[in-house]
Amino acid sequence: MGFDEEWEQLRGQAATRQGTRMQLNGTGDGPSSGGLGGNQDFASTPAEKKAAANTIETELEPNTKKATDWADETSKAAVKEFDGWDTGAGVKKVMETWDKQVKVLMGRLSVEKGALRGASGLFAGNDDLIKSQFTPLLKPQPGPYASGLDGL
Repeated sequence: MGFDEEWEQLRGQAATRQGTRMQLNGTGDGPSSGGLGGNQDFASTPAEKKAAANTIETELEPNTKKATDWADETSKAAVKEFDGWDTGAGVKKVMETWDKQVKVLMGRLSVEKGALRGASGLFAGNDDLIKSQFTPLLKPQPGPYASGLDGL
């Protein structure tokens, strides 16, 4: 029996063993006990978002830049030392890949920082929009049927 045949047989056996049943082993003690782990508080305050954005700006971005510069210096020295060897060409290729990855990481940090800073305003704006949609329902309506009793 070849690999493909054996693989198909094993896949078929696995599919047969997997039923379409569901089993509830318990209800847990709250919303975060469903196996997702983590903190029970999903929301964070605007101050926490600001602090996280500041950490990205004052620690993660500068320290990432420092580490990148250090690695670049060391790698450039290695490329120079192994000039003319396959090792030098390999290190140079790794440096190019490293630089691309660092650009992606720095971009991601910048996006996350902006998202953290903008999230509070976005949530506040959404809350105001929802409130404005409910406001007409909260004001007493004039007319004979305003009580909701249809004139009774």
